[in-house]
Amino acid sequence: MSLTHIQSFVAVAEEGHVGRAARRLHLTQPPLSRHILALEDELGTPLFERTARGMRLLPAGEAFLHHARRILAEVDAAVHTVRGVTSGH
Repeated sequence: MSLTHIQSFVAVAEEGHVGRAARRLHLTQPPLSRHILALEDELGTPLFERTARGMRLLPAGEAFLHHARRILAEVDAAVHTVRGVTSGH
């Protein structure tokens, strides 16, 4: 599982649509879809219901979203801390 996959998951969950999430992440749709499929494969369960209108979180996706957001927040905090140390603050 990579941070890119987690970022992709959160973007699709928040946007509800692969196209909008891809634009937000400055990606095209095919790689973003592959990120989601790889994450679902690794977790062993679908995270989204694919509909004609977009993507809707399934219960497993709802459960993972909370953790995914925390993971990304912790990574951001770690980067901020390290940058503060290396810049002398």
